[in-house]
Amino acid sequence: MSDAIAASVPTRLGSNAGQPMSRRDGVAKVTGTAAYAADNRPEGCLHAVTATAPVARGRIVSLDVAAARAYPGVVEVWTHENRPDLAGDPDAKPFPFAFKIDALQSDRIRYAGQPIALVVAETLEAATEAARLLSPQVEAETPRLGFEGGEPFAPDSVGVGSPPSHAVGDAPGALEAAPNRLEGTWETPDQYHNAMEPHAVVAEWDGDRLTLDMPNQAPVMARPMFARFFGIPPENILVRTPFLGGGFGSKAIPTGPYVLAILAARALGRPVKYVFRREQMYGPTGHRGGTRQTLRLGMDDEGRLTALAHHADSLTSSFDEFLEPAANVSKNLYAAPNLLVTHRGVRVDKGTPMAMRAPGEASGSAALECAVDEAAWAMRMDPLEFRLRNYADRDPATGLPFSSKALRECYAEAARTFGWEKRPLEPRSLTDAQGRLLGWGMGTAQFPATFFAAQARATLRADGTALVETSGVDMGQGAWTALAQIAADGLGLDIDQVEFRSGSSDLPDAGIAGGSGHTATAGAALHAAGSDAIGRLTELAVNDPESPLFGAGNSGVEARAGRLHRRDDDSRSESYAEILARAGQEILVGEGSSSRPESAAEAHAFFSHGAIFAETAVDPDLGQVRVTRMVGAFAAGRIINPKLARSQLEGGMIWGLSFALHEAAVHDPVTGRIANADLAGYHVPVHADIPAMTVLTVHEDDPHVNALGVKGVGELAISGAAGAIANAIWHATGRRPRKFPIHLETLIG
Repeated sequence: MSDAIAASVPTRLGSNAGQPMSRRDGVAKVTGTAAYAADNRPEGCLHAVTATAPVARGRIVSLDVAAARAYPGVVEVWTHENRPDLAGDPDAKPFPFAFKIDALQSDRIRYAGQPIALVVAETLEAATEAARLLSPQVEAETPRLGFEGGEPFAPDSVGVGSPPSHAVGDAPGALEAAPNRLEGTWETPDQYHNAMEPHAVVAEWDGDRLTLDMPNQAPVMARPMFARFFGIPPENILVRTPFLGGGFGSKAIPTGPYVLAILAARALGRPVKYVFRREQMYGPTGHRGGTRQTLRLGMDDEGRLTALAHHADSLTSSFDEFLEPAANVSKNLYAAPNLLVTHRGVRVDKGTPMAMRAPGEASGSAALECAVDEAAWAMRMDPLEFRLRNYADRDPATGLPFSSKALRECYAEAARTFGWEKRPLEPRSLTDAQGRLLGWGMGTAQFPATFFAAQARATLRADGTALVETSGVDMGQGAWTALAQIAADGLGLDIDQVEFRSGSSDLPDAGIAGGSGHTATAGAALHAAGSDAIGRLTELAVNDPESPLFGAGNSGVEARAGRLHRRDDDSRSESYAEILARAGQEILVGEGSSSRPESAAEAHAFFSHGAIFAETAVDPDLGQVRVTRMVGAFAAGRIINPKLARSQLEGGMIWGLSFALHEAAVHDPVTGRIANADLAGYHVPVHADIPAMTVLTVHEDDPHVNALGVKGVGELAISGAAGAIANAIWHATGRRPRKFPIHLETLIG
């Protein structure tokens, strides 16, 4: 496509984007016709089951392999003593976003639930019973589980490669000089992803080519991670993820059981299926690691922050290093001229943590928003007034301007809708008709507007319809719908004229569905591919003397409703089908890509923002807490689909409620096993726990964040929500919760 033609096809969104369309995959999911990874069963498929470690630390003394092998239907049993060789070391970590995994490489037990044997059988029942017959005998050692028993260390990084510390000015000196100071410590527990669809894989080899049906958030990125274990080129692996029932960060990289199942399929020459049981998702698949966070705030007599120091101790495994980057949330939110953010790791005998929805922001904001609220009370200021007095017009960590920031408007809209102006300053001032103590609290939401690299392809067909392709996946957030809306606008077509293909690694790389950046990243690539196709189509038309668009290169054309129109004469137009037919082409292919230039990161800070207000009702005698209503207002750039965005934002607020009141893994101090590794004991909110929710979106134009002005919403509303609820509980009771989840024993006695 010539430069002149490219310039005549601007980047803009049309009539599809901005519409509250229902999910295109919704009917298939609710009627049960959507096929997930574990629904695949190739001919001759075997079933694999792992036996797992019954303690958190020690070594395997013996396994009754003979009894397991003798069980009818068993094909093979592998332990650390006979496992076939792997080409890649499971304890190596060649990729930044990857695990050291457990794949039967030794007799050491590093966490409860660790795979210690693999049984493969003709049926799932046979494999399950044979795994039970292994009856592992272990030499147990005292497990290290918490901050007191763990091994502290100075990390090289936190999260996915972020520096463990950041300083602006002299926070310790400013704290010492501050006329008003506050210090507090908050704890957050281990939490687990618990996606509705368990992890699963169906592995099938054809020579040195491998097909994996599995739930995976980054099909193309996963290929080299798997390839290194088997000594094959990444392009020899096909990862298929047509439907994915939730991931939240846990379904992006290989785990030990996946690798073992693939190894079994190669060794046995037959397809192998492995599906995690619910309790097996508590260990080898990652989790949000527990934190202990200390915040120190210094204020002048006007309530302005002079210093903010946020330190986080984060639990990680004994053998790997992923630390919840909790303290990083304090880098970019409030206007403190002196800032200090630090992290320390604590090694314990648990599985390695990893990114879990809003990594760092969820746990960090829970502590930060409580500390800010406590500081406001110390200054006898309204919590909203205190936040506005410390509003950051530029990024405190870098000094860069925000690409856009409508947080003031979010505060105003949410406060007005909630009725915040009627909030009494003193706690224990409100009651309801049932005699419960009412409390009103708030929290600020912020999440990075991430943007990855992606590619896409758009194919115009002879009948005027189109096929658009990218490898991106839909975890339930509605990506297939929102991305199709963007793609249709890039092509100037109605969405019903566009076939959308994704969820397979043989398609152009859409990056990772994570970090709340999928819509922006894959969407920009899809829109660029559509624009490229339209540009190529335009070139055919304007250079064809028989076309009514002939010679329109300088004036430009516009793609609309399946036709190209001259900008200087709208009556002169032609359909896509007519242009292709006259050119003798059955199809026309456009390619697109997206990435954020390095220069952009040096010019602006990119974030989405929001404000969340919560009301809680607390029984004064029993300490029972109910969240009775929540209001959130959010600014996240251009909203592609208001219905889906609202669903994501509501889901984030619900997750924040779960963080505040419900979620925590409980470990047996003797064995180290998780005592509530199921959805009966691991509490998450049910419908009866969810209050009336109001979600507002604030208009925000962002010309810098990416070509479409799109930010993410998936994780934004978790940030600030738990803090808002904790602050409402304080306002109701006068007691400051310092440990999450907040239980009634904190509030009575």
